[in-house]
Amino acid sequence: MKRSLRGIDVALFGAALAASVPAFAQSSVTLYGIVDNGLSYTSNQTSTLGSTSGGKSAVKFTPGVWAGSRFGLKGGEDLGGGTKVIFQLESGFNSGTGAQQYSNAMFGRQAWVGVTNPAYGTFTAGRQYASYYQMLSPYSPTTWLTGYYGAHPGDVDGLDTIYRANNTLEYTSPKLYGLTVSGSYSLGGVAGSTNRGSTWSTAAQYALGPIGLAVGFSRINNSTLGGGTWGADSTTTNGGSQIGVSAVTNGYQTAQAQQRFAVGGGYTFNSAWDVTATYTNVQYIPGTGSKFHDTAIFNTGGLVLHWKPMVAWDFGAGYSYTRATRANGIEDSAQYHQFNLSQYYSLSKRTGLYALEAYQHAKGKTLGTNGAGQIIDATATLGDGYNTAPSTTGNQFAFGVGIIHRF
Repeated sequence: MKRSLRGIDVALFGAALAASVPAFAQSSVTLYGIVDNGLSYTSNQTSTLGSTSGGKSAVKFTPGVWAGSRFGLKGGEDLGGGTKVIFQLESGFNSGTGAQQYSNAMFGRQAWVGVTNPAYGTFTAGRQYASYYQMLSPYSPTTWLTGYYGAHPGDVDGLDTIYRANNTLEYTSPKLYGLTVSGSYSLGGVAGSTNRGSTWSTAAQYALGPIGLAVGFSRINNSTLGGGTWGADSTTTNGGSQIGVSAVTNGYQTAQAQQRFAVGGGYTFNSAWDVTATYTNVQYIPGTGSKFHDTAIFNTGGLVLHWKPMVAWDFGAGYSYTRATRANGIEDSAQYHQFNLSQYYSLSKRTGLYALEAYQHAKGKTLGTNGAGQIIDATATLGDGYNTAPSTTGNQFAFGVGIIHRF
């Protein structure tokens, strides 16, 4: 009898001890990355944005064309009840030289932490993509044409991944009957003003079955009062520099604000064919310190057809048309026709080979670097890979090949 009671005592003591030990939540961390290197040929390019002379053909080593080279950490901790704490730290680098993508920013691509729950949605805080891009990205031309060659001219509408906003608070709802909504606000941090240097955006996406649609709006405010040099205080402004500066928008760098409205959609016909289309309206709004006086408006329409004839192969073809409205003394407003082709071959689940071809024809007039009073011929600038080195004429052709590995 004593032995039996002693056994019961031991069992009860063990159960009490187990109950007194706190239950630790499950957590995980994943290291990931991309290395992408290739070669490219360009028919005509300058060495300086704004130059209209001295263009030459060029053969270059081009890293990060299909997808920017990067490494990162992401993970989360399960708090119970479906709630998780999540985070992501991502650093970009030049895989041709080993140099850091962003000076003085180890995790310049992404650096955020947040909380998610399948019933209530996701809230994140830090450097990240705004809601505008998050909801529209599935229908972006960059998915199969790349941003380097295939973004709309100069990435005028911000549908590529090159812009992230600092100091961003973002909420994304759970998906309900195919609908997801999202909103983000990036604090400018400028003393005496909650508006200067801030960014806000809102967007919605509907995806159910073979159909997908998205709509988004974004406004980016200059930190300099009344316009002028954009992002003068790079330590407090949401981006640290102005986005979308290229031969398309070079004359409007002193805008007080930028606004972007976009609609995108896609349809999957079957396992082999799908199509996406986008329309965007971009406005560069002048202030008292701007070097132009009328709002500059750019409208862009684009279409991408994707064909996957077998497991290893993907092919893409796209066309976009961008036109500026008449403003700032320009009657013959700038127009840009862009054509793209892509071929991708999967060597494995993680490694692939790719080839890309692109051609752009520009015509009409635009503003030069000095703004109003300097009307110049529009020049071609393919995708966003040639934002700092556009053509000196209205035409530009480029061809590239490369290899990409994901880990």
